[in-house]
Amino acid sequence: MRILICLLFFCFILYTGSGQTDSSMKMGTIDSIHSKILNENRKIWVYLPDSWRQEDFAKVKYPVVYLLDGDQHFYSVASMIQELSSVNGNSVCPEMIVVGIPNTDRTRDLTPTHVDFDPMMNGMGSMTTSGGGEQFITFIKKELIPYIDSAYPTLPYRTIIGHSFGGLTVINTLIHHKELFTAYVAIDPSMWWDRKNLLAEVGHILTKEDYKGKCLFLGIANTMRRGMKIANAKKDTSLRTLHIRSILSLNELLQKNRGNGLSYDSKYYIHDDHASVPLIATYDALHSIFKFYDFKLDPEPFLNISMKIIAKLEKHFQDISKYFGFPYHVPEAMTNHLGYSALSQKKLTEAEYLFKTNVANYPTSFNVYDSMGDFYVETGEKQKAVENYIKALAIKESSDTRNKLKALMIK
Repeated sequence: MRILICLLFFCFILYTGSGQTDSSMKMGTIDSIHSKILNENRKIWVYLPDSWRQEDFAKVKYPVVYLLDGDQHFYSVASMIQELSSVNGNSVCPEMIVVGIPNTDRTRDLTPTHVDFDPMMNGMGSMTTSGGGEQFITFIKKELIPYIDSAYPTLPYRTIIGHSFGGLTVINTLIHHKELFTAYVAIDPSMWWDRKNLLAEVGHILTKEDYKGKCLFLGIANTMRRGMKIANAKKDTSLRTLHIRSILSLNELLQKNRGNGLSYDSKYYIHDDHASVPLIATYDALHSIFKFYDFKLDPEPFLNISMKIIAKLEKHFQDISKYFGFPYHVPEAMTNHLGYSALSQKKLTEAEYLFKTNVANYPTSFNVYDSMGDFYVETGEKQKAVENYIKALAIKESSDTRNKLKALMIK
């Protein structure tokens, strides 16, 4: 089946919803779960990758991103992951499910300890219910993750992203519940909370725990007054710089404890403040976390397919599998496109190998048998073409494939 895969990297797509019945644009669906731990119903916003809606391709499973403050950041993060995971040979990250967790009581859920008063919170809301962070993480661990794994096509590679209080929760989870996620993204976290109580714990735990296989990206916004430099902020003792000073202290602790196996990366955004930093920090975090994923396939190989290029591609995805800890095949659409490129170049050995590889990797796909049939039509092997078109039609009816089969039967 001829699938044209665009080689251009950016082609921003906002519409991902299926079953659109009006003029609205939709991304994802709203699901819900009743939490006995939190004693409330919780809505969750779920984005499934584009390939999940491709009826011609095999259904596969995906890594999952859990997004705190989901009601604020869901659309931007889901759209970004949709774009950066586009299967065009130069994907920055894999296609992933995004689970946005909207807030009900943000201060309760995203703070690890209770405080009655904090000058940083003056005029910014009540702290009466603060300190429910551990209970919220328990909800994620014992209720939300099991539900998502049972209801959606998930792989055991999970990332958590949080900003501000959400970033505080990310660090709290990394320090006390590191087994829950593989990748952690803390964006301008509120490390000042409760007289920097969690920050003190970070310094103590980092030296003891083994974080091999875990990674963390820390985004730091410029929340200093205009004209102030970081060096000056570190020496400052005013409330105005407490937020950034606490994050800079966290960064120093993480830099000093690189021997614990944690893959750590951070970035300071001099031109972004606390409100504007989530978008660009998430973008950079995806590049950092998935630096092992991007194959950087140039257009030239498509013009001259060879077994050497195919071997290089397969080796790359074998390495990805090692990072993930489970088999992760070359995407079906990518292999399919390479197969047709080889076929158009009369590279029959390469084309046959690619199409057969897709059959082996994705045996439930309509597309792989339809494509295999096209290959055998090209090589004049009528009976094999007929067999593969019949296999394709057994999976899904297609007028195009049916007509190709009829044409062969007439000959």
